[in-house]
Amino acid sequence: MRTDYCGRLGRADIGREVTVCGWVSRRREHGEHLAFVDVRDRTGIVQCVVDHAHDLRPEYVLAVTGTVRERPADTANPELATGEVEIGNATVDVLSRSAPPPFRIDGRTEVDETLRIRHRYLDLRNPRMHANLVKRARVNSAIRRSVEAAEFIEVETPTLVASTPEGARDFVVPSRLHRGRFYALPQSPQLFKQLCMVGGIDRYYQIARCLRDEDLRADRQFEFTQLDLEMSFADGPQVRAVISEAVAQAVQEITGARPGAMPEITWREAIDRYGTDKPDLRFGLEIVELSDLFADTGFNAFKAPAVRGIRVPGGGGISRNAVDDLTAQCRRWGAPGLVWMRVGTGAPLPDGARSAAAGRLAVTSPVAKFMSDAEVSGVLERLGAEPGDMCYLVADTWRRASGVLGLLRLELGRPPVNEGGLCFVWVTDFPLFEDLSADGVPIPAHHPFTMPHPDDLEAVAAAAQRMTRGEDVDADALLSVRSQAYDLVLNGWELGSGSVRIHRSDVQQQIFDLLGIDPAAAQERFGFLLDAFRFGAPPHAGFAFGIDRLTALLCGEENIREVIAFPKSQSGADPLTNAPSRISAAQLEELGLAVVAPDDEQHHEHHDASSSTAADTSGEERS
Repeated sequence: MRTDYCGRLGRADIGREVTVCGWVSRRREHGEHLAFVDVRDRTGIVQCVVDHAHDLRPEYVLAVTGTVRERPADTANPELATGEVEIGNATVDVLSRSAPPPFRIDGRTEVDETLRIRHRYLDLRNPRMHANLVKRARVNSAIRRSVEAAEFIEVETPTLVASTPEGARDFVVPSRLHRGRFYALPQSPQLFKQLCMVGGIDRYYQIARCLRDEDLRADRQFEFTQLDLEMSFADGPQVRAVISEAVAQAVQEITGARPGAMPEITWREAIDRYGTDKPDLRFGLEIVELSDLFADTGFNAFKAPAVRGIRVPGGGGISRNAVDDLTAQCRRWGAPGLVWMRVGTGAPLPDGARSAAAGRLAVTSPVAKFMSDAEVSGVLERLGAEPGDMCYLVADTWRRASGVLGLLRLELGRPPVNEGGLCFVWVTDFPLFEDLSADGVPIPAHHPFTMPHPDDLEAVAAAAQRMTRGEDVDADALLSVRSQAYDLVLNGWELGSGSVRIHRSDVQQQIFDLLGIDPAAAQERFGFLLDAFRFGAPPHAGFAFGIDRLTALLCGEENIREVIAFPKSQSGADPLTNAPSRISAAQLEELGLAVVAPDDEQHHEHHDASSSTAADTSGEERS
């Protein structure tokens, strides 16, 4: 029906007769019979000069035929790619009429998100949303090209799988043929891709749909898409090289420039310097160790396992009320308190201040009187303080002090998602176990198939032997065991995780012993994988990263819902299809199910309807 796309017409087309098809974006009357009609398709907008356009309304679907001509210089629109031309002498064929849309499609006004998702088919016409989905498709294509050039084979794994107790909650599906039994929807293809390695696939990949029943947030949805990848006869550095190249090609596809080399830091270094295992490297404010300065302190608040601090250059202008708010926030994060030190020049000193660093600097702080000159001077020197700076200190365990200062660092310095460039970092050598349960059983930091660090294998074996003998295990020693796990982080978002897998049955049994999983329980839970490993499992390693998260950051979006065609709302509901919904009594009977305690869905439906109605009235976002 069309000869050309709207957004691709330009000066080279002047004099051509063309037909474009699309939606009415805007109509402007010009005299009694003439109108300028902006027609929009997925490539952009072109202005059409139309006679007798009074019956054309926003979002009508048109086919417009006319001659491309140059727009008068004083009417050219530099904001449009087609702004130098228009379609003149246009005839219009109305292909479909539209009801008045519940919100403007051009994105010039903010719209309640529930309303947008309820009418997602309209929201997708928004140029911003459309551009995001186009970029997402290009990211997928670049990733495929990269891994296929490295001889990876795409393999599709099952969607209906067995439920496993590890990880997040499963979404489960009842079986009609096997009443009382359930499938689970895959949280990841982890076990199947390891079976591919046993099967000799050697290099597997899949752009996989995964599902996890966990609380939603800006970077998390029930359904998500990831690049899933596994390699035989490979170690962590080789996997990271393949992933780095795939990500680099995706970035180049969208931005036109390849990112630089992606640095690696250990988990310990990440926590030590940034207070988190997903550090944002776009800004400084690194955490500094100060514990040794207070080894013999008389200040009781600093008689703690660790004293750590950060310096905010030029941050001394912050108000006392704002500092009090930060202190309260740090307490909510788990710290006993927050010590602040405002750095200035020498005398005269305000109340509560004391001179330090040979009189060049002065410190204003509520606790300055409890600290010695050497302690104050040491803090200023260690943090590199200058006049006008603000220093914040936390005393607690190393982990808690680091974590609180890491959150404070983000609160004070993190730039918007679309500022500061793209800063990738690989985080390696994660702990094998994140903690011990109340009954002393270690909790895996990743999954129970992650290979321990080669230097820590003996410690794992010794701990497993003590556990099987019923003897106490050295908790500190066990929690210091490292794994061969690694994460890729971008601008403070964890893109994905991977590890070298356990392929040795003796090591796997040691891990199961530590987790309290006896051979019978291991066989029941993971028997199909363990049985496969009896028939020659190659060393293998893998990785998976979220395509939603990568695309969102490349598009400069704060929320992955902006790069997903049909997302769930923040509540986990789908206002478009009204999912989740009840099923009929006949379906329940067929599946052998009974709903014991129905949720009060009417409350949720009323809430969504109320927010949508409010947005319908105003056309603007309400918060």
